[in-house]
Amino acid sequence: MQRVRVSSHQAPVHKLGDSQMTLSPKFRLAAIQSALLDPSLDLELSLNGESLIPGLPDDVALNCLLRVPVDEHRNCRAVCKRWHSLFGSKERFFSRRKELGFHEPWLFVFAFHKCTGRIQWQVLDLTHFSWHTIPAMPCKDKVCPHGFRCVSIPGDGVLFVCGGVVSDVDCPLNLVLKYEIRKNRWTVMKKMITARSFFASGVIDGMVYVAGGNSTDLYELNSAEVLDPSIGSWHPVASMGTNMASYDAAVMNGKLFVTEGWFWPFYVVPRGQIYDPRTNVWDSMASGLREGWTGSSVVIDGHLFVVSEHERTKLKVYDMENDSWETVEGPPLPEQICKPFSVNCYGFRIFVVGRNLHVAVGHIFRQYGRYSSEEKSSFSVQWGVVDAPETLSDLTPSSAQVLLA
Repeated sequence: MQRVRVSSHQAPVHKLGDSQMTLSPKFRLAAIQSALLDPSLDLELSLNGESLIPGLPDDVALNCLLRVPVDEHRNCRAVCKRWHSLFGSKERFFSRRKELGFHEPWLFVFAFHKCTGRIQWQVLDLTHFSWHTIPAMPCKDKVCPHGFRCVSIPGDGVLFVCGGVVSDVDCPLNLVLKYEIRKNRWTVMKKMITARSFFASGVIDGMVYVAGGNSTDLYELNSAEVLDPSIGSWHPVASMGTNMASYDAAVMNGKLFVTEGWFWPFYVVPRGQIYDPRTNVWDSMASGLREGWTGSSVVIDGHLFVVSEHERTKLKVYDMENDSWETVEGPPLPEQICKPFSVNCYGFRIFVVGRNLHVAVGHIFRQYGRYSSEEKSSFSVQWGVVDAPETLSDLTPSSAQVLLA
């Protein structure tokens, strides 16, 4: 098992939007700093022959500088005026990265302090394995971290936080917040039609769907609705046909899969529903799928994987043709990853964030029989661990989302 150790000394937690800079002399005006961030000044300097990196064309130099880790930006701003213009504005830096087609995954972890319940977001740069923070969510009430549902649109660098519940009064919320990585800020969106907590959510073709959950009178809901992020409006879709809160949800083959969850002892059969936005119809989930869905899920290459919370924390994959589950070859989840954990993926990598924010990275490999036309493929996994710094040791994950930066 490969291990990447990130100690508290080697990887301090940085602010993604940190704009502090040591100036000498101290009485320099803020207006000077603002002028340095003006893109027109950067153009003027380039026309006057001031290069980003002496001896390199600007396009080559920019490709190099846009790969600099965020925790080095503060030092880079002091090099020259053009570097200050590039590194002084996170919005400008990440916008240029998008323009040039950079697609590096960052793992955004919604976490809470296990003693105080205080919520916060921590961000792991999956290329440089360094941790950062982002601004706090604009929540007025003291909220329960488990009641929210978070979804992301990785390619747009956007994540949404919906619903939730006020801790003191058990009152669900219809709150909707949007975070944009290029702007490094939160926006309060139009509220959901129905206040809900512990519900299902997913993104299909850029649209955010929510369904079920607990209502203000603590009864389970059967309603569902969809957000069009481009215009910021919600509208209802077909009801689920059954009232239920959600344990987990996944988007696969353009459909939203919602499971009620699996609990031990197995007194009742769990319920599961599948929504097809093309027909606006809900169908019942196949029995093998809902009964074997015993953990947190991700979808990789059109296959549903579950990090099981019961079978020695093994990874398993769903066989849709036979309505059955198969264990993925390889070791179980590394024992450093303690429950509760949150799961997400990018490409053929699974990220499992456990208590204290240690992260297991599972590389998924597809294996074929000797004669692929006769034998179906199977999967195997190899795990590595990214140890979090000690400063994060009191945090517990509630959600994990991947954004491309």
